[in-house]
Amino acid sequence: MPPSHIKTREQLDPIFNPTSVAVVGATSTAGTVPYDIFANLMRDKFQGMIFPVSPGNRSIDGVKTYKYVKDIEDPVDLAILVFPNTVCSRALEQCGQKGIKGAIVISAGFKETGPEGIEREKQLKAIADQYGISFIGPNCLGVINTDPSVRLDASFARAMPDEGPIGFLSQSGALCTAVLDYARSKHIGFSKFVSFGNKADISEIDLLYYLKDDPKTQVILIYLEEISDGKALMQAARDIISETGKPILALKSGRTSQGAAAAASHTGSLAGSDNVCDAALKQAGIIRCKTIDEMFHIAMAMAYQPLPRGNRVAIVTNAGGPGVLTTDAAIEEGLELANFSEETTEKFKRALPKTANIHNPVDVIGDARADRYNAAVTAVLADDNVDGALVILTPQSMTDIEQIADEISALGHQSDKPVYASFMGEADVASGIDILLRRHIPHYTVPEAMCRSFARALKFRQECESPATPAAPYTDFSHAKAQAALGQASGDGRNLLRPEEISAVLTAYGLPLVRDRVAASADEAAKWASELGFPVVMKVMSDQITHKVDVGGVVLNIESAGEARSAYDRIMANAAKNCPNATVRGVLVQRMMKGGEEVILGIKRDPSFGAVVMFGLGGTFVEIFKDVSFRVAPIDPAEVHKMIRQIRAYPILNGARGRVCRDLAAVEDCIQRLTCLALDCPEIKELDLNPLFVFEEGKGCYVGDARIMI
Repeated sequence: MPPSHIKTREQLDPIFNPTSVAVVGATSTAGTVPYDIFANLMRDKFQGMIFPVSPGNRSIDGVKTYKYVKDIEDPVDLAILVFPNTVCSRALEQCGQKGIKGAIVISAGFKETGPEGIEREKQLKAIADQYGISFIGPNCLGVINTDPSVRLDASFARAMPDEGPIGFLSQSGALCTAVLDYARSKHIGFSKFVSFGNKADISEIDLLYYLKDDPKTQVILIYLEEISDGKALMQAARDIISETGKPILALKSGRTSQGAAAAASHTGSLAGSDNVCDAALKQAGIIRCKTIDEMFHIAMAMAYQPLPRGNRVAIVTNAGGPGVLTTDAAIEEGLELANFSEETTEKFKRALPKTANIHNPVDVIGDARADRYNAAVTAVLADDNVDGALVILTPQSMTDIEQIADEISALGHQSDKPVYASFMGEADVASGIDILLRRHIPHYTVPEAMCRSFARALKFRQECESPATPAAPYTDFSHAKAQAALGQASGDGRNLLRPEEISAVLTAYGLPLVRDRVAASADEAAKWASELGFPVVMKVMSDQITHKVDVGGVVLNIESAGEARSAYDRIMANAAKNCPNATVRGVLVQRMMKGGEEVILGIKRDPSFGAVVMFGLGGTFVEIFKDVSFRVAPIDPAEVHKMIRQIRAYPILNGARGRVCRDLAAVEDCIQRLTCLALDCPEIKELDLNPLFVFEEGKGCYVGDARIMI
């Protein structure tokens, strides 16, 4: 069930399924936004009543106008506001007095323009709340519902799209016009098409839940410029996918950053907003796309063809080179070439010339006409060893392109296995491509995009069928002890915890620590080092020194009491020289762990998604290699398992090239514990466990160094 604050279907139906619409601020001047919205409603045959509200006109295109909304005699479900922003509030108030419950505020000049616009937007929201009006916008293109029983084009787009199974939501109105033009050229249809603008009232979360229960929508696409409530977005996606199986594809701008705030931890510096966003969308099951092309390539596959049941593909081509290119692309995307049954091979021998290649990829030879394509595609789709067909065509002088497109289209809709096509070229194959797209066979200009779309569709199905694995509750935590240590730092006005406080917090959540002592003199350093057992590592202790290695504040591999004394003196001298204003409270002496692989775990507090947990290859070069993965808390065990295996260095941890396998079960336990700490203690802003030493399988792991910032 959606959260209680989400708009209900009853609140949004006046916008998407109105029986009457008032265009508030309509004009008779063609080529203006107010006129074009009115003209679109008329041209596209809206199935209800249309009332233009235009104080300066008696009629527009022969339709009677009204001076004010309240002058309309009939009930009105939806008001489309296109007045100047300075009078929108008054117009919306009149809509409220009229009893109108749905509105689309097209007008710009609100939050996006600065302080005055922000105030105008607040006024709109206050009036809407007072009268129980749900509204989209302001600063938007509008709303389109292609349902034949409604045919609502409440936008200033150039043309209404075809009806189809795809719901499209966009924060950008300008992008919407480009998408509509793109989709029209490819015969892609939409169920609902929404530009939601500044989302002063109705947000993308409200709209996602509306499309969840919309029987006309089978695939949801969304373009976002900012994510204000990441947790809500993730929950909406999980609800939609788990309850309906509808895929969600997202295009999120802002992948690169031209500058980030300084962070006190490795996790803080690596957990840039886009890294976190990327991880969060994947974790929620949302398919993130880099381009409009990629988004619609995948959307067409999911909207118009069955989802693949497996990764075994059959490639049918009339040219060897493109067949090899497709094979390479398929393997790179994790697909396999299907091994045909003897029955299928016999069918090929009967239907194809002797010069044809009857192994996968199947080459029907350059002079192939529609009958050969029909025989080959029919045979592979009937083979139980095949999960889908990838059909390639290059134009030869004898190729009957349109008839082949007809045959592939017919076969694609007769089979319960997906059929994708790639007619390579442009001018010569244009008529065939048009047939494929009109008949909703996904078409790709290049084989790489075809294979990528197949792989994404398969992955979505597999993830939908993978059961969730809730974590077993831990019973050995002491939240009170962690809070006491955090409270001590907060009470002292410090945002960085001291080593003893860090130890208290980590111990309270069962994280394994290396034994250590604090030395206040060279002699004491020698004493503690001897008691702990050599070798030891020694580190400067100062609230003002964050990265100890950079200032000569760390000495490794200390093998004797004499070396410990010398190391103490050297650390203190380096601190005085490189950080003269720092207060040094002593030197931490720690048993040095040998033979462990170094990894890093971390926590970062993201403003939109909340607690984010990081895992990666650790050590001093973590920010150089950036081999890390992220998840948003809470994280179920299956996701913890994935995040460890996601990094490029995973084979090193898993015993590659004769190395020992590391205790990854112990690492998974640490990640789960760290996740609980992040959720239980929201005052932790950043946390690093770097390095976490991971020993061979069954021998656990230990925190070598840690940093906590509140």
